[in-house]
Amino acid sequence: MSGHSKWATTKHKKAQIDKTRGKLFAKLIRQVEVAAREGGGDLEGNATLRNMYQKARDASVPLDTIDRAIKRGTGELEGVRYEPVAYEGYAQCGVAVYVECLTDNRNRTGAEIKNIFSKSGGSLAEPGAVAWQFRRVGLVSVPATIDEDEITMAGAEAGADDVIRVGDEWHIICPPELATSVKKAVEDGGYAINGFEITMVPTSNVAIDDEADLRKIIRTIDMLEDHDDVQNVFSNFDTTDEIMDKVLVD
Repeated sequence: MSGHSKWATTKHKKAQIDKTRGKLFAKLIRQVEVAAREGGGDLEGNATLRNMYQKARDASVPLDTIDRAIKRGTGELEGVRYEPVAYEGYAQCGVAVYVECLTDNRNRTGAEIKNIFSKSGGSLAEPGAVAWQFRRVGLVSVPATIDEDEITMAGAEAGADDVIRVGDEWHIICPPELATSVKKAVEDGGYAINGFEITMVPTSNVAIDDEADLRKIIRTIDMLEDHDDVQNVFSNFDTTDEIMDKVLVD
């Protein structure tokens, strides 16, 4: 079981119950705006926008706020122009970290991300240094109380590649372009959806068996995620449930 997957799932649940969701809303709105600018404002014709729209709705972002973000993206309303940029680096113990940002000032964001890596004991790397250790996928999560064979069949019929157990959830993995179809197939089958996203998963993991090391790694991830321009942080650490649970208690 991937410790990072458990950490990501826990962070997602914490975000869902966070009563001060302003920062989460701002990041989702920015994603919607950029998706609309790059692929147009039609949900049916722009799969990326459709995914971002659903993600924002699932997080309870108001519909009119999403609509304004789409209009800013298509140029119907004025707004700040954001562009995507990715940074790659290492946390403690050689753990690979891939950071996705949306920014209106690459120089400022780059300097600040580099500073976060340095302050937390990590290091910024050259482009391409760690990206090869991840692959982009669609991920639909459902409760682990659902029968594995049933959910595997439902996902496979819509094009899913794999179903893995992560804590108290099944994670249905599929190509990014099929994420919406897989989600719909699962819902049409009468199964509850816990989460839905386009994400990056590691192709190899770094085993962490020391609690102190894990705390340092998570501190680096937390500092990066707290930056306003950062949209997603992916890493490839792996640890045991026992060590992860000790860290999460604190």
